[in-house]
Amino acid sequence: MTSSQSSAAGLRRRLPWLSPKVLRTEVLAGLVVALALIPEAISFSVIAGVEPSVGLFASFTMAVVISVVGGRPAMISAATGAIALVVAPLAREHGFGYLVATVILGGLVQVVLGALGVARLMRFVPRSVMVGFVNALAILIFLAQVPELLDVPWPVYPLFAGGLLLVVLFPRVTRAVPAPLVSIVVLTALTVGAGIAVPTVGDKGALPTSLPVPGLPDVPFTLGTLALIAPYALAFALVGLMESLMTAKLVDDITDTGSDKTRESIGQGVANVVTGLFGGMGGCAMIGQTMINVRTSGARTRLSTFLAGVFLMVLCVVFGPLVSDIPMAALVAVMVLVAVGTFDWHSVAPATLKKMPPGEIGVMVVTVAVVVVTHNLAIGVVLGTLTAVVVFARRVAHLVEVTAEVDGGQVVYRVTGELFFASTNDLVHRFDYAAAPDRVVVDLTGAHIWDASSVAALDAITAKYERRGTAVEIVGLNAPSAAIHRRLSGDRAGSH
Repeated sequence: MTSSQSSAAGLRRRLPWLSPKVLRTEVLAGLVVALALIPEAISFSVIAGVEPSVGLFASFTMAVVISVVGGRPAMISAATGAIALVVAPLAREHGFGYLVATVILGGLVQVVLGALGVARLMRFVPRSVMVGFVNALAILIFLAQVPELLDVPWPVYPLFAGGLLLVVLFPRVTRAVPAPLVSIVVLTALTVGAGIAVPTVGDKGALPTSLPVPGLPDVPFTLGTLALIAPYALAFALVGLMESLMTAKLVDDITDTGSDKTRESIGQGVANVVTGLFGGMGGCAMIGQTMINVRTSGARTRLSTFLAGVFLMVLCVVFGPLVSDIPMAALVAVMVLVAVGTFDWHSVAPATLKKMPPGEIGVMVVTVAVVVVTHNLAIGVVLGTLTAVVVFARRVAHLVEVTAEVDGGQVVYRVTGELFFASTNDLVHRFDYAAAPDRVVVDLTGAHIWDASSVAALDAITAKYERRGTAVEIVGLNAPSAAIHRRLSGDRAGSH
């Protein structure tokens, strides 16, 4: 291999989209995502109480910036419903300038949280919560399409059915062109050519005719303004990071590749700061569009994310009239199939449910129910994780065993299991104080002390025996348990 060939191969490894096949996939995936983003961004603008251009500008800047600074290639970030719900009250009560200021401050908070390593908290999210998160997202994506199929002209239904068939069957003909793109083009040509009157993208709102320009928010730069927007900015940052990190983890699983979650966290913040400076409403990772990009279209690189943002603006500014004619039925068909493909059907199969512990099923159900009811992924994930913690604590608490063995003039109590606040509540009552021997040995060789509650329980046991004139010796502590026992023992504030 010549040096020029070697350098070209090395460049393709660093920039995989230089391959013609990969390039075609990334370009077409970006186009499909851009088409799907337009009505979504307009809808989220309505939720936030701002003009459609605000959501479209946010989707453009978020996608372009995160494609460069983000940590998860091929993940799509844009204006989202969760972010819209956070900023809507502020925009409604105080005006657009305060919304933009909140987006910028929220982005800065995300940068700080990312630098502090908030992404590492993802390791504490159990798999049952992750499955619930995915299933809840699929349900939300599906429910968001239902209004587009109610109280509409009858031609919408055959168009919707035709869109489903095209997306499902066209890949059997060829995968060179994404089926969703073919469906959108065919149904648009049919409705325009035949003059079929159905709801279109243009009915959602006017598309922008020029590019966004940067500027500072029109608010007084005072402590009063900071106090007003700070709570919204913190909620904005937490919701955006949680959705983005959970979506990144999902894409990791789908593509069997890793991602830099810390870089993604900081990148989300940078993208939101830029979005705010360009007058956008902010955003985060979008599960539906990410699934179109990764699972349906097969994209794997940053190029598809970048092009999704670029194509979005080109379609709005240059091809606005044509894009406005796209029937909503075509996009709804694509999103319904995305929802079906996103849902983890294996997790609800009877055979799976029979094998799963009831606690894990409960955690999954809680996560799904809370997300669907509140339409807030962050609340669902937090409550699901807390439920998992409670289930785990109850399960482990029952694994502590105490056995007694008489050895001459002493009794040896062997304690096995994990000792923490939940498992030590009843530990004191597992010892026989009435028939107090001369000496008691508490053998913790098979146990581990985790917290102050455990030390307090051991202190209480020791105190009860000492009041009866019995000497107590605690043996078998491993090094970490001995350290915490040595540090906390003697503080009887928590004793029984």
